Amino acid sequence: MKLISWNVNGLRALHRKELFHPFLDKYQPDILCMQETKSHIEQLSADITSIPGYNSYFESGIRKGYSGVAIYSKARPKSIQTGFQIDDIFDREGRIQIAEYENFTLINIYFPNGGSGEERLHYKLKFYEALLQYLENIDYTHKNIIITGDVNTAHTEIDLARPKENQKVSGFLPAERAWLDKLTQEYGFVDTLRMFTQEGELYTWWDMKTRARDRNVGWRIDYFFVSQPLKDKVKDAYILSDVYGSDHCPVVLELDI
Repeated sequence: MKLISWNVNGLRALHRKELFHPFLDKYQPDILCMQETKSHIEQLSADITSIPGYNSYFESGIRKGYSGVAIYSKARPKSIQTGFQIDDIFDREGRIQIAEYENFTLINIYFPNGGSGEERLHYKLKFYEALLQYLENIDYTHKNIIITGDVNTAHTEIDLARPKENQKVSGFLPAERAWLDKLTQEYGFVDTLRMFTQEGELYTWWDMKTRARDRNVGWRIDYFFVSQPLKDKVKDAYILSDVYGSDHCPVVLELDI
């Protein structure tokens, strides 16, 4: 089974560039998770919402042109939940989809960016903790769980091109990185890419304003994490760095399940 996650930075824009359908046709994911779709479903044309062979699910917040997540899935999930359903403050921006399948639970999240001020950074850290609370509520230790999406934080120094220059920048702050430590060490979730490589210069986001992608001055902020019970089912994990259309590129998880 192949799962792909991609922050598309605008689903309608990707479609207008005639990049969406060719991407699906080429990579044929069993499940495609998208973040930052920037679309309400009524804004999407039928050739986006109804793709042969896929069931599609969309979640958006109150504010138009902002945030949003989507799942395209060949198999129909048993259920789809939007939001953590812990506190409405974390659910109102259209950042969360939780799809229940026969053999695993898939959590597709567009995590907040903390770069626009202290208040927003505080919200981001509270959002992180809300995910951990949700995991505890469902007794994650005995379940096959996949967490994917744009986490908006680079975990270690090899996950961004210029770690020293960004020590005080949101996306690489100690408090943000400490949460990723907690997710992987205390909660036992596995960063699947690091099961297969410890190489640096593997990035998923580049600043478009400075044409950073041309120089590969990037950040790895998009992930697939799996819970411990699912770890042995991971077949491969990698980055599709040659796929364009967004300031992010897709990440892939292959499971033997």
